[in-house]
Amino acid sequence: MTRGKPEQRSLPRLPVQVQVSVRSGQSPASTGLTRDLSRNGIFFYTDSQIHAGSNLEMVLLLPPELTQGEKQWVCCQASVVRVEQAAGSGQIGVAAHIRNIATLPEIPE
Repeated sequence: MTRGKPEQRSLPRLPVQVQVSVRSGQSPASTGLTRDLSRNGIFFYTDSQIHAGSNLEMVLLLPPELTQGEKQWVCCQASVVRVEQAAGSGQIGVAAHIRNIATLPEIPE
């Protein structure tokens, strides 16, 4: 019987789709859509060229499941661990390890 790769994640990822603003180095900010995320990892799809090993700064609205009950805007620093071509869409799938999360203040409407 064939076994899959052993699970390396320290926290389970939730299947959540939220918009994410992504910046890598001096490149202009781009956007993406998450497939899943946890407090220390994220997978998202984007049209931008992002390479394995890149450092990212991301801004997104974490869902209540990850913030003890309330949505929260956060800024994250992350390292790209894997990049893959998304089947049929022309987009790129990016898996990244989140090193740091900072809560952003709410902006009154």
